[in-house]
Amino acid sequence: MLFLAAITVFAQSMKKTQRFQSYFDTYKDMAIEQMKKYHVPASITLAQGVLESGAGDSELARNANNHFGIKCNGWQGRKSYHDDDESGECFRAYNSVKESFEDHSLFLVNGKRYSRLFQLKQTDYKGWAKGLKECGYATSPTYATKLIEIIELYGLHDFDTGKGSSSSGSKSHSNSITVELPSRHVYFFNDNYYVYAHQGDTYSSIGKEMGVPAQKLARYNENVQDARLQEGSVVWLEKKSRKAPKDFADRRHVVRAGESMYDISQAYGIRVKYLYKMNSLSPNYVPLVGDQLKLR
Repeated sequence: MLFLAAITVFAQSMKKTQRFQSYFDTYKDMAIEQMKKYHVPASITLAQGVLESGAGDSELARNANNHFGIKCNGWQGRKSYHDDDESGECFRAYNSVKESFEDHSLFLVNGKRYSRLFQLKQTDYKGWAKGLKECGYATSPTYATKLIEIIELYGLHDFDTGKGSSSSGSKSHSNSITVELPSRHVYFFNDNYYVYAHQGDTYSSIGKEMGVPAQKLARYNENVQDARLQEGSVVWLEKKSRKAPKDFADRRHVVRAGESMYDISQAYGIRVKYLYKMNSLSPNYVPLVGDQLKLR
């Protein structure tokens, strides 16, 4: 399985991080749904997902929606090529994160090597973690230990009853807080509120739920009203700021592959024109991987 960004991120998981918690808050319902369909413990799915995908931030997760590092191996769908054990290896690519979660379940259910895991109790996350390592899911000798540590640190085993709920998460910024509504989490950062888009969301559907006219919502997010929203994308509920909070004064955003100035502005709740302005860039500038941008 893929460990490109995940290994570096895991070092942070020995203490709770907002980045990991946000991942669990975003995908816990999806993991519970998969557990009810295929009997793979939700805690295992979430721990594997956060570890394999670097909390959803690995290149494979961002470019191919692949959160579990599953390689092609006879796959007939879209493909994505990345360096892992060897250079340019073939990985499965999905149209949505939900497809990745579904395929992960089917990968385990249909894999003969994993059949003995389904004889374990659904609540036996330790047995599942150790069994995955023994069955060859990953090559890392500490893979099972990492899964168990993540599950216990974040209380993910509560989800294995199909009922639990992890503590409120937030975006990966130290001064963010969260409010929970019946249908989705609402987060607070940079003097603004935001939500994550679910699969099939539009500005109209989110606006109706949040009590914000779709036209305003699109304008706040510097987008057209009928734009297609990708699952997991940030949707701001008020007009974005001119700059990031004060504690970002000495920080820089390092541009990653595939990021646009709009993507970066959405991540920090900054209007695009001010992101260009504070970095003395022309509107025609296209960010390059490794570029460092001021946020305030």
